[in-house]
Amino acid sequence: MTSAVSVGAFDGLHLGHYQILRRTLARARERAGRSVVVSFDPHPDLVLAKSFQAVAPLTPLPEKRERLAALGVEFQVLPFTRELAALEPEEFVERHLVRPYALHALVVGVNFALGRGRSGNVPRLREIGRRFGFEVETVPLLEIGGAPVTSTRTRAALAAGRVDEAARLLGRRYVLGGTVVPGNAIGRTLGVPTANLRLHEEKFLPAHGIYAVWARIGSESARRPGAMSIGVRPTFGGQERTLEVHLIDWSGDLLGADLEVELVDWIRPELRFESVEALSVAMREDLAEARRRLAAAPAEVPQAG
Repeated sequence: MTSAVSVGAFDGLHLGHYQILRRTLARARERAGRSVVVSFDPHPDLVLAKSFQAVAPLTPLPEKRERLAALGVEFQVLPFTRELAALEPEEFVERHLVRPYALHALVVGVNFALGRGRSGNVPRLREIGRRFGFEVETVPLLEIGGAPVTSTRTRAALAAGRVDEAARLLGRRYVLGGTVVPGNAIGRTLGVPTANLRLHEEKFLPAHGIYAVWARIGSESARRPGAMSIGVRPTFGGQERTLEVHLIDWSGDLLGADLEVELVDWIRPELRFESVEALSVAMREDLAEARRRLAAAPAEVPQAG
């Protein structure tokens, strides 16, 4: 069986990536073949850049695998090393694409390149394709709001707390999933109990602040309104970043439960309050604002591209 293959980091699986995936699926159907994404771990930038600071992924590997499987795309991961990066494009293609997948189509973005010094650009890949019997199809960059949709742009939006903008680029709301672990019960003493979330996988976190969110408990299909705090709790002199979620109009014990949180809108930055009483008042104002934001938000993110 032959395959249609795409290669890349695909961090974020944003709408630009989905354009490539749709074409990969279409090319696979032409031959009743497989649709395959070949990706890398760790991220190539982490291995190649001399002063690159490790940044958590937008989509950890388990999440990426799950999302691709839902589309009907196989997900294969190559360990990224300097030795892999040093391969000539012809050797990379033959060893890692032709032999394992018998590809008939390679689907990539217009600026894609692989191999030593990124010398395997689209024209060279087309030459290689003629030798090995596959076609190279390029997919143009998707633009939203007058700029290309990229993982870098998505990350910048999240870093500024603009989770609504990130959702437009992703085609879905940014999700944080984890297990509820014991906390210090500060929220409960203030009358606003919160669940402390420990992420299942390392994942890029948006700016510190308060967010309106939808949350799902365990395998429940229903989502519940809530507010989420990301930050260090400066009012209490905190140093360690915590993720805390309050479910509006819900009571019960969440300890040990899995919680999936969709970030809908940014409410305010994290602030240091002069007293616990002032913080308590602010928390109740945050919950009221979260209600308003969630009531006004669309049920799902409008698709683009």
